[in-house]
Amino acid sequence: MTSRAVAAGIERRQENKMTLHKLLITALIENQLTINEQAQQKLIEYLKLLQRWNKVFNLTTITDPREMVYKHLIDSLLMQPFLHGAQLLDVGSGAGLPGIPLAIVNPNLHWTLLDKNNKKTRFMTQAVAELKLTNVAIVNERSEDFQPELKFDTILSRAYGTIAMFLTTTQHLLAPNGTFVAMKGKYPQDELIDIPPHYTVEKTVPIEIKGITVDRCVVVLRRMTTWAK
Repeated sequence: MTSRAVAAGIERRQENKMTLHKLLITALIENQLTINEQAQQKLIEYLKLLQRWNKVFNLTTITDPREMVYKHLIDSLLMQPFLHGAQLLDVGSGAGLPGIPLAIVNPNLHWTLLDKNNKKTRFMTQAVAELKLTNVAIVNERSEDFQPELKFDTILSRAYGTIAMFLTTTQHLLAPNGTFVAMKGKYPQDELIDIPPHYTVEKTVPIEIKGITVDRCVVVLRRMTTWAK
């Protein structure tokens, strides 16, 4: 590779970083989210790493920089009001969403990112190492087979099948008084009908991502205290 080609590559990466930074700043302002500069830089580095790995491993179908900022980062960060406790599990984390962005802006919380896909957990492991996220553990395992010593105060899912599947495959991982948080697109009326009888819907909240048109809804559930597993 010539020195001119190397220089051109560096320039493109710098332009990409500037573009992502501008997009992120705009998106944060639009959605009334405040995070410090260090967290902003880590979010940008995460997207850059995702872009590079995605060329080989096809981790996400969302590749437009603007959509990545809004549909990956902002979508994840808007979950902060629904977090409960200090031990959190992102099940079916895929490319680390929503877990990695939430771990970046919540360094005081301990996150476990679980996925059965080896190439996705390889990416997450690399991302956690490069971003120096000491509050994140990566697990390559099926949720049904995962048996940690500590249970989780909040279990999140994004694009993890139906709500009923989410509950039944992770119920053994929930701490007493813990909550399930299911990230959905449109209001999942049919899925809510099929919820097992020993669970209750605490609330359903429509989520508006300002700056982009997309359907988002969050369902928060609890296990009934009268039910003995």
